[in-house]
Amino acid sequence: MNIAVLGYGVVGSGVVEVIKKNKNSIALRAGEEINVTRILDIRDFPDSPDRDLITKDPEQIFNDPSIKIVTETIGGTGVAYEFTKRALMSGRHVVTSNKELVALHGPELIQLAKQNGVNYLFEASVGGGIPIIRPLSECLAANEISQVMGILNGTTNYILTQMRKHGKDFNEALKEAQMKGYAEANPTNDIEGFDACRKIAILSSIAYNEFVDYREIHTEGISKITSMDMQCAELLDSVIKLIALSKKAGDKIYVRVSPMVISKTHPLASVDDVFNAILVKGNAIGDVIFYGQGAGKLPTASAVVADIIEIVKNVNANNRYNWERRPYSNVADTKEMETQLMIRTVIRNREEARRFIVNNFGDVRFLNLDFPGSEDQLVFITERNTERNLMEKAERLKGIASIKEVANILRIETE
Repeated sequence: MNIAVLGYGVVGSGVVEVIKKNKNSIALRAGEEINVTRILDIRDFPDSPDRDLITKDPEQIFNDPSIKIVTETIGGTGVAYEFTKRALMSGRHVVTSNKELVALHGPELIQLAKQNGVNYLFEASVGGGIPIIRPLSECLAANEISQVMGILNGTTNYILTQMRKHGKDFNEALKEAQMKGYAEANPTNDIEGFDACRKIAILSSIAYNEFVDYREIHTEGISKITSMDMQCAELLDSVIKLIALSKKAGDKIYVRVSPMVISKTHPLASVDDVFNAILVKGNAIGDVIFYGQGAGKLPTASAVVADIIEIVKNVNANNRYNWERRPYSNVADTKEMETQLMIRTVIRNREEARRFIVNNFGDVRFLNLDFPGSEDQLVFITERNTERNLMEKAERLKGIASIKEVANILRIETE
């Protein structure tokens, strides 16, 4: 089976490396030998051991009838989208790690694959090397999935771990993540939650068998988290994690990405550094957790190659996913979800601020802060209510003479 790799970056070069390194065992599992015959990239790689396979001309791939599988690791939604469509329409299977493309154009590309009797597989688009998409769509197919919850971004998880365990501030932890190669030079997609948003959209689409558009998901990042927030969470015997949460309730799907305070007894609380974990709730199996490295050259490449093997083993099987765009939005307003909030304020007059908070929120729990820098801080935990009601009450804190500012508002996940 001859394949072509589009994009010779981190993941693409990893795919070639894994296929070469594990050639014999892959052939045994797939039932035939898998060969990379062409690699497409606009750059020159004179020192690469694969330089003889590299071309800048896509026609050398699309005009070669011996190439049956195209691996897209270019990224983005521009040329990757055009090449993916062209490959599918020419009757070639496509495997990708491109979460942006799957999250935006998944329904169209899946339908295109069906029409042409081929596969469009994307195990590596979520969780790097963690097997989650195929288990969710196949191994758990007998279940009705009610919730998917996860730590889906290794960069933010590393930053939050450094802040919690080593007392670093956000900027210091981010710089360290960049130095170690965990964060891009422009880390916006990670730290503002956009990467996790696309991933939870893909997982939700598979779990509930209907397309969830990531552009409709409420998304917050971690750039406002401070060491003070970390210490407040510690007083609750809890940690702060960037959590992607998806819940199905009747015909509604509630999806949100945001920092959350979770108890140290929660299954996701101990997931640290660059590791990812995904918790799935099924009505037959109960809770299942998937854990591992969520990114990296070889872990992601291993998931890509696993999809290639799957296609070779079952070359005539397709139509695996059934995503359709609804004519109406299936993403419900997360403000209707129930939650608790941890609200941190900077105050001018403690007693007056406390009285206003109690009159406004009712029964609250004030945290006893006794660490340096907390002299002008007042932090409290609300009762459980709809997010809409709680946020409306939080808005009233602004402009109160005794309260200088609302420094941060974090949700508390109790389920």
